[in-house]
Amino acid sequence: MSPQKVFLEIEDKIKKIPFNEFLMSDDDEQSHREKAISQLILTNIEVHPPEVKQRLHDEFYGFGPLESLMRDPSINEIIVNNESTIWFEKNGQLQLADDLFYSLVSYRNIIERISQKANTHLTTEHPRAEGHFGNFRITLIGPSLTGGKVYVSLRQHPNSTWSLDKLLERQWCNVEQAEVLKDIIAKHKNFLIVGATSAGKTSVTNALLGLMKPEERSVIIEDTSELALPNQASIKLLTRFDPQGILPEVRQEDLLKSTLRLRPDRIIMGEVRGSEAKDFLMALATGHGGSFGTLHAQDPAQALIRLEMLIQMGAPQWSLIAIRRLIHMSLNYIIVAGRNRDNQRILKGVFRICSLEENGFLIEQVC
Repeated sequence: MSPQKVFLEIEDKIKKIPFNEFLMSDDDEQSHREKAISQLILTNIEVHPPEVKQRLHDEFYGFGPLESLMRDPSINEIIVNNESTIWFEKNGQLQLADDLFYSLVSYRNIIERISQKANTHLTTEHPRAEGHFGNFRITLIGPSLTGGKVYVSLRQHPNSTWSLDKLLERQWCNVEQAEVLKDIIAKHKNFLIVGATSAGKTSVTNALLGLMKPEERSVIIEDTSELALPNQASIKLLTRFDPQGILPEVRQEDLLKSTLRLRPDRIIMGEVRGSEAKDFLMALATGHGGSFGTLHAQDPAQALIRLEMLIQMGAPQWSLIAIRRLIHMSLNYIIVAGRNRDNQRILKGVFRICSLEENGFLIEQVC
């Protein structure tokens, strides 16, 4: 008998356990019912082989079909569209899982367990929720926005911190390119690491943080904790978003203002994604050399255009030439991460911002 069939039989027996059998108080009835359910589950799964017992235990008490995926460090992301459709990204490829949730009730229960672990919940008023637990960043989208379904995404952060030596071993870059990156860090140049989703921007950022000197104080600003502190002198600040609307929001631009009072040698932005771009570049232009961050973009030209747009969100009154002058004063290099035809992560190039011309920036590829 398949594990799913066994599960459905046990679930059917659970439904038949009567309520208020002994006319107890609500709390006593709930406790009695939970004990009865636990005993029923235990009795019915004990007769099966170990692998079936484990799978049933995962469905009743764990994360069901997600358990094995969550234990695999090579899986970057798990995407759940419904109780029978689970996708995961591994080695840059999106693949369909060969397992599923055993029932709709089980699917809903497991989503509730995930929400509790991540300390976040979907409500009618707040149909989107984000949180994290363990090595995972959780995103939930509720039924009111999806036509009745709940969508779940679990993004896994790497357990081990990347280093430039590891990137060399993986042939992400060659020795000459690695020396250029070391030189950029050593000379305290400001730069952006850009690339598409899953291009490896966070891994590269962690590798370059590993080149910091022990006495250099970096202040890292992130939405979700993904970057490793490079030394004991450095600290990390995290934004706050309360989906229930009880606590005040703390944005990246708010943290930037605090950062400037914390004596940073370098400011590291986990991702530049909004109006904080203006404050970040203003900080870079006023003496925080060696700072850097990541940005979603395919190439240097696209990165600069997107950066202009983000700065304009924070300073809509500024002219385009004023924005471009700030970028030219603040940034020295753009490092582009991507994938080759074999879907292997690679360094696509390091580009230097040479000058600001009448029609835009003059960019030169260094390596």
